[in-house]
Amino acid sequence: MKSNANIFLALLLSLAFISCSSSEENPKPDPNTGTENEYQQYGSPFDKVAANEDAVIYQVNVRSFSPEGNLKGVQKRLGDIQKLGANVIYLMPIYPVGKIKMAGKLGSPYSIKDYKAVNSDYGNLEDLRALVTEAHSKNMAVILDWVANHTSWDNQWITTHPDWYQKDASGNITIPPGTNWQDVAQLNYTNAEMKKAMIDAMSYWVYNANIDGFRCDAADFVPVTFWSEAITKIRKIKNQRMILMAEGSRANHYDAGFDYTFGFAYFGALEKVFSEAQSASYLQTESSKEYGQLDASKRIVRYTTNHDVNLSDGTPLELFGGKKGSLAAFVIASSMKSVPMIYNGQEIGYNKRIDYFDNVPIDWSTADNDMLLEYQKIIAFRNSSEALRKGKLTGYSSNDASVFSMETTTDKVLIVANIKNKSVKYTAPTALANTNWTDALTGNPISIASEINLEAYQYLILKK
Repeated sequence: MKSNANIFLALLLSLAFISCSSSEENPKPDPNTGTENEYQQYGSPFDKVAANEDAVIYQVNVRSFSPEGNLKGVQKRLGDIQKLGANVIYLMPIYPVGKIKMAGKLGSPYSIKDYKAVNSDYGNLEDLRALVTEAHSKNMAVILDWVANHTSWDNQWITTHPDWYQKDASGNITIPPGTNWQDVAQLNYTNAEMKKAMIDAMSYWVYNANIDGFRCDAADFVPVTFWSEAITKIRKIKNQRMILMAEGSRANHYDAGFDYTFGFAYFGALEKVFSEAQSASYLQTESSKEYGQLDASKRIVRYTTNHDVNLSDGTPLELFGGKKGSLAAFVIASSMKSVPMIYNGQEIGYNKRIDYFDNVPIDWSTADNDMLLEYQKIIAFRNSSEALRKGKLTGYSSNDASVFSMETTTDKVLIVANIKNKSVKYTAPTALANTNWTDALTGNPISIASEINLEAYQYLILKK
């Protein structure tokens, strides 16, 4: 039997141990965000996140990317994304979706039922962690799609915090104003507690899955003051670069701390140009409008497809004249002072629209391997070219040919692309006439005299 003194000492030590353990497990103020949270950082900071101008973004529709339609299916194909040349993987929403769905479909991934959970159809938190960890091992960052403007109608916030939502004159919670989005409820950005909870939910994924940032859906609908507060706090969580991409076009998104906005107008210009409704020079005009008074170092994300336009407007093959035309469009969009974004399947010439409201797997066995190889070459050259990533844009376009240079003090690239489904003749201006170049994809020498004869949808990527 122990003596009373020994028993008393043992009790003191036991209480001390319990006290120490509790202090590690209980919520405590986060030194960076100043808010209470119970999160401990999972994983290590990723020190190879691409600089703003260096990013090549690959959008993954988890439902359709693999036969499994889940996060493990994405992880299995990370090597293919890496070979393509992408260094940022953008996952469409991974969260549980609301109960209001289109007939016979799984529902919109942008109707969020729970901001702090993984959709069970996709797997669980451990699956996401494994995907992020492997992506990091392949030098690719991972960002999540974030839907801050609205939630599903069965999100628990609806019942526990109805004041977190906008209401009409009768006191009913509304859908987002100016939309027909019947499956979602509009959040109220005058409510401080809601904004605090939203930032906490964003922080959850940075801490618990070690992600590298967010693509923020419908960013123009959300006040810039919120984005500024949220981004400031998100960037302080980990000692690494974070990627914040606004699916919006407001210039003040950059003031709020976003790295990128979306080239909505530029995509519309591409459609008009390739439908032969506009001159090729229209692309330069729209590019200048989009950049406006932005600092020269800023970059806008540009694309020839994404989940929205793929379903509503058509695949790149439909919109831009088949294989050759869609490649020409991608060369232009990815080179004209932009950060390129690729939507899963476009790199293999996938010719079916992808219904992101449902689980319709991409048939990768239909891949056009020649097209895939061309995408790889185009992206590889962009990744190696300082001019394409950081250069100054100068336009030389005609009605039929998109022609422009990207130039730094040490590097110069000239893009020449026929936007027509017919042979055209481009008359070179004085600045380009009688100049010598190297074909960036083949290594062959190219001399420009006074004219260039271009086959239907032919493009040249020239360097010097």
